[in-house]
Amino acid sequence: MPMEEYFQKALYTFDIGHNDLGAGFFGNMSFEEVNASVPNIVNTFLTDIKATIFYSLFLPHICYSERPIGCLGYILATFPSAEKDSAGCAKSYKEVAQYFNRELKETVLQLGKDLPSAAFTYVDVYSRFELPHVACCGYGGMYNYSSSRVCGATITVNETQITVGSCDDPSDGIHYTEAANKFVFERISTGAFSDPPIPLNLACHRTLG
Repeated sequence: MPMEEYFQKALYTFDIGHNDLGAGFFGNMSFEEVNASVPNIVNTFLTDIKATIFYSLFLPHICYSERPIGCLGYILATFPSAEKDSAGCAKSYKEVAQYFNRELKETVLQLGKDLPSAAFTYVDVYSRFELPHVACCGYGGMYNYSSSRVCGATITVNETQITVGSCDDPSDGIHYTEAANKFVFERISTGAFSDPPIPLNLACHRTLG
C-alpha cells in the first residue's frame, strides 16, 4: 500500500468496461440487452466518481476506453460462429465496445465540465490497438486459448505436466500483457489520442480555467 501522502500527488487512472461487457456476453444476454446495459454502466461510473471525488478533487484523472474486445481470443474461441469483420474480429462484439466508448467519452467529458478541478481526460485506446487473434500465453485450438488451459495453469500433454507460460506478445486471450500496455502507452503518451489532447507528462501540471 502506498504511503498516505502519495495519494495527494497521484495521477488517477480508470480502465472500465471490459468485465461489464464480458459479464453480459457470457451471461447469455443478447447484443441488444448488452447495449441496453451500457448507459447504466457509465451512469454508475459517473455517480461513483462524484460520490468519492473529494479524495482526489484537485488531482488529474485519466479514463481509458474499452479495447476491441471482439478481437480477443476468448471471445473468438467461445463464440466461433460470430460474424467476422475484415480484420477477422467478431464484428458485433466490437460494435458493442464502440458504443460503450461513445457513451463513456460523453460521460468523461461531462465530468470534466462538472468537476473542472479534477482535470478529467479521455484516452482512446480502442483506435490505437489492433490485436492479434491468437493468444501468446495459452494452449490449444485455433486461437491458442481454452478456458481450461489458461495462462499459468498446469496441464498434461502427452502424459507430461507442463505449465502454460508467459509471453511478450499482446494478449493471453483475455488480458493484455505488459508488452501490449507498453505498445499502447507509447502511442497515447503524446496526448494525440486524448480529449483534451494533453501529453501524459503534462497531465499533472494542467492549468485550469
